[in-house]
Amino acid sequence: MKLLDGKLCAESLVADISRQVAVHVAAGLRKPHMTVILVGNHAPSESYVKSKITTCSLSGFDSSLVRFPETVYEQELLAKIEEINLDPSTDGVIVQLPLPAHIDQQKVINSISPDKDIDGFHPTNFGRMALGQKAFRPATAYGICKLLQFYQVPVVGKHCVVIGRSNIVGKPISIMLSNDFDIGNATVTLTHIETPRELLLDETRRADIVIVAVGIPGFVTPDMVKEGVTLIDVGINRLESGKIVGDVAFDAVAPKCAWITPVPGGVGRMTVAALMINTLIAYQNNFNLV
Repeated sequence: MKLLDGKLCAESLVADISRQVAVHVAAGLRKPHMTVILVGNHAPSESYVKSKITTCSLSGFDSSLVRFPETVYEQELLAKIEEINLDPSTDGVIVQLPLPAHIDQQKVINSISPDKDIDGFHPTNFGRMALGQKAFRPATAYGICKLLQFYQVPVVGKHCVVIGRSNIVGKPISIMLSNDFDIGNATVTLTHIETPRELLLDETRRADIVIVAVGIPGFVTPDMVKEGVTLIDVGINRLESGKIVGDVAFDAVAPKCAWITPVPGGVGRMTVAALMINTLIAYQNNFNLV
């Protein structure tokens, strides 16, 4: 069993981004600039935003954090996004999710300019991604692809099973691994909450790669996978003890795996690294550098 170390991979990607930024700045251009919008004081969101801001600095980026109270009106939030859309000094914008119940999350996502949508959630980018066109790819799914690529895990022609069909992870990773991107051309089965248990087991037991994102601690157990499987655990679950665990029963399943992501230290770090890649691309697009 070998670990797919997201921390190591992310550090390598960020170091490469920093080198590219240094070249652009030496040529007289400003630094790339990411703006993050945070609504309320949801503890996990605070942690995620802190990580993004810190990684911006390591990447050589400027960053701005715009805070709103939990009670912010939807129109006020949308007006701020429009202001950022029109601001040429910001290359990419993120609205940290989840949002309070009184705000229409999809409306907020749709209000972000596709040219600054570094999360890759806007329908324009998602549609282009699905068609194999140039687009900002959803960051977590893109991060998983970069992790597999970094460790040279075989993907082409492999059988991949995705557990969970969220717009953030399950749907985009199933599309990206089946499409002909830098990494892909796998045969992908997308399963979800309505997939009968027997069918799920049939699929996971013959899968070469299993990607799970369901938010249930220890959901994947040793009887669900074959020897030599590659297991990507996207889950981040906090137990009552305070311990952070994934969707995989790690200690029990790891001995059967050729490769497995740890939690923490796996996919989470890759999501942030992918946001940096998308921000650099947005910046380069703004200056016609690519």
